[in-house]
Amino acid sequence: MKKTVLYDEHEKLGAKMIEFNGWLMPVYYTSVIDEHNTTRNAAGLFDICHMGEIIIKGNDAFKFVQKLVTNDLNKLTKGKAFYAAMCYENGATVDDLFVYFLDNNEYMLVVNASNTEKDLEWIKKNKNDFDVEIIDKSNETAKLDLQGPKAEEILQKLTDVNLKELKRFNFIEGNVNDVKTIISRTGYTGGDGFELYFTAKKAVEIWNKLLEAGKEVGLKAVGLGARDTLRVEACYSLYGHELNDQISPIEAGIGFVVKLDKDEFIGKKSLLEIKNKQTKKVIAFEMIDRGIPRANYEIKKNNEKIGFVSSGTFSPTLKKNIGLGIIDINEANTDNEIDIMIRDKSYKAKVVKRPFYAFNKK
Repeated sequence: MKKTVLYDEHEKLGAKMIEFNGWLMPVYYTSVIDEHNTTRNAAGLFDICHMGEIIIKGNDAFKFVQKLVTNDLNKLTKGKAFYAAMCYENGATVDDLFVYFLDNNEYMLVVNASNTEKDLEWIKKNKNDFDVEIIDKSNETAKLDLQGPKAEEILQKLTDVNLKELKRFNFIEGNVNDVKTIISRTGYTGGDGFELYFTAKKAVEIWNKLLEAGKEVGLKAVGLGARDTLRVEACYSLYGHELNDQISPIEAGIGFVVKLDKDEFIGKKSLLEIKNKQTKKVIAFEMIDRGIPRANYEIKKNNEKIGFVSSGTFSPTLKKNIGLGIIDINEANTDNEIDIMIRDKSYKAKVVKRPFYAFNKK
């Protein structure tokens, strides 16, 4: 079982630790609901050091990454990041990821912890004659997410970078507590916040400095439990739930990162066909009957199976039971009533507009 460099800090804070994709990670410190509400109303600090960071650099870096990912690198300028997917030739998803334009001929791909090794193999397999270096920086890079309305105020205490000027999906290389850091205005909660990348050797120091800097405004360490409830409210896909090697980004509700008008990329032909003949899609739903939906529960309509729950939870923000599901596209209309099968019993729900929660983006 792998541990992040912050494992001892989690133990000191009394975290409840669980196995997550081969990593021992904190699921909560106080409670999922408390940490969720803290992130929405003040700020939360997340250990995301298990994620993978892969550098692609060299003369053909642009061409190579453009071939690998579904989004269009022509839209990316230095200091910007975007969300994308990598697909197999059949259009199914290798992984979803963030791409950072670090410098001319240099990009950073931030991938899911569970997929880092698989992604590296896939990237190397497709290198062919491209003049690029593929460098796995995962073990030497720490990643902390500082999220919530007070995140800017807290981080500003530790950096000279003018954070007010840093727009969403932009990043800058600056110092945090005198440590060279990529400060990115991105996140996985549906709220404002930052993702910080720096040397793993300084992880404990920066973790504790951030907690100290945010103490007076209510910052708390937040585990994977609240990270999940926050992202479900925002209707963000999670690999292994809304996305997998059987589901395309189009069906998974992230078709906005698939740019079918760009040059050839892996999976483009299949994705064009899927778009033209789409049979299923991701929906958001609220429970009408009492019951919490969980992943892999069947979804039915008129006693016929039309899909499955991909993610489900109690929403602390809405105080309702909510979920995401992948269903027959003909049943995906807003306000359509559907049945969620919980322990062989039918519970009514209705399709609602996505997302459940959104904030005013900068």
